[in-house]
Amino acid sequence: MQYQLITTFEQLENVCAIAQTQPAVALDTEFVRTRTLSPHLGLIQLFDGEQLVLIDPIEIEDLSPFVALMENENVVKVLHSCSEDLETFLSAFDTIPTPVFDTQFAASVLGLGATLGYAKLVELLCEVSLDKGESRTDWLARPLREAQLSYAANDVLYLLPCYQQLVEKINQAGKLHWVYQEVELLGQKKRSQMPEDFAYLQIKNNWRLNSEQLTVLQSLAAWRLARAREKDMALNFVFKELHLFEAAQLMPTSKAGLSRMHGLSPQSVRRYGETIIALVEEARERYKATPDSLKLPVVKRLIDVPHYKKMLASLKDTSERIAKDNEVTTEVIASKKQLNQLLKWYWFSTDDTRVLGLKPEVLSGWRQPLFQPHVEALLGQPPVNP
Repeated sequence: MQYQLITTFEQLENVCAIAQTQPAVALDTEFVRTRTLSPHLGLIQLFDGEQLVLIDPIEIEDLSPFVALMENENVVKVLHSCSEDLETFLSAFDTIPTPVFDTQFAASVLGLGATLGYAKLVELLCEVSLDKGESRTDWLARPLREAQLSYAANDVLYLLPCYQQLVEKINQAGKLHWVYQEVELLGQKKRSQMPEDFAYLQIKNNWRLNSEQLTVLQSLAAWRLARAREKDMALNFVFKELHLFEAAQLMPTSKAGLSRMHGLSPQSVRRYGETIIALVEEARERYKATPDSLKLPVVKRLIDVPHYKKMLASLKDTSERIAKDNEVTTEVIASKKQLNQLLKWYWFSTDDTRVLGLKPEVLSGWRQPLFQPHVEALLGQPPVNP
C-alpha cells in the first residue's frame, strides 16, 4: 500500500475525519531522545485500513484534529509496545490516547512470547519479513529519505492485521479487559511526576549513605531534576548520577574538593561547582538544625528485611498458581520487580510507588481481584498512606 505524507493542516483534518469513522486505527511514533529529558516527536504513522499516512508534526503547527482522534473513545488505538509512544504523546500533546490495544502485551497474554518485537509478531501472524535498516534515523531532520519513510510506513501497515487476529483470540479467552487496563495503568505511571524532594530515592546505592549524607543527596537530586525539567536535559547531561552520589558521600566544601572526585570533568566543576558546594553546605546546615526524630531516615533495602526471601518465594508461588488458573505464563501475571514493588509499599514508610501517588501494580487494574485476597492473607490489610 502507498503512503501519503501529510504536511498541512487541511490534509490532516481530512485524514482524521475519515479515521474518526473507523473502529480502530494503527499508530506509531518516531522520536528523538538523546540529550533531552522528554522525547521530541518527529513523525506520526497512522493506518486505519483504508489510508496509510505519515503525519509531519514539524511542518504542521496545529495538530488538534489528531489530538481529537486520540481522545475519541469510540476508536481503538492500536500500538505495539506502547510505553515510549504514550510518553511521546504526553510530551507533545499533554494527553494520552484512549482506548489503547497493545499488540505486544496481547501477544504475551496469548502465549506468543513475553516481549515479542514488532517484526517478529508480523512474521508470526502475517508471514512477512520487515527491514529494520532505518531504525537509527534522526527523525527530526528534514527532508526524510524515501527509505526512511517506507520503513516508518511499514511500522503500521501490518499492525492492524495483527490486531484483528489478536483481538479475536483475546476476546475468546475473555481477557480483552486485561489489555485495555494494562495500558490504562501504564498511562497513570507516565502521568505521575516524581516530586523533586524524593528524587534521591531513584539514585543507585543511596542505601549506603548515612542520614546527613542522604540529606545532601536529597538536595542535590532535587536540584538536578529541577534543572533537567527546566532545560529539558537528560538527567546525566545535567550532572552524572555517579558524581551526584559521590558528592553526597564526600560532601566537598570547595571546588578543589570537587575536582578530586573520580571522572568529574573540569567543565562540570566550572559550570556547577559553586552550586554543588552551596547545596552541600545548605543541606548540612539543615541537617544540624533538624531534631533527630525528624531527620531523614536511611534508605532500607528489601534484602535487609529478615523474612524477605521467604515472603518473595510465597508471592512467586501465588503468581504461579494465578497464572495456571488463568492459562497464561507467570511473566504476564507478575514480574519479580512488581512483587518487590508490593513488598516495599507494604513494609517501608517511603517508597517510589507511594511518593508517586500510585498503588502496586499487582493491586491495580485486572490484577487486583486476582491478587488481593492472597496478598492480604500473606501480608495483612494494605497500609494506609501517610
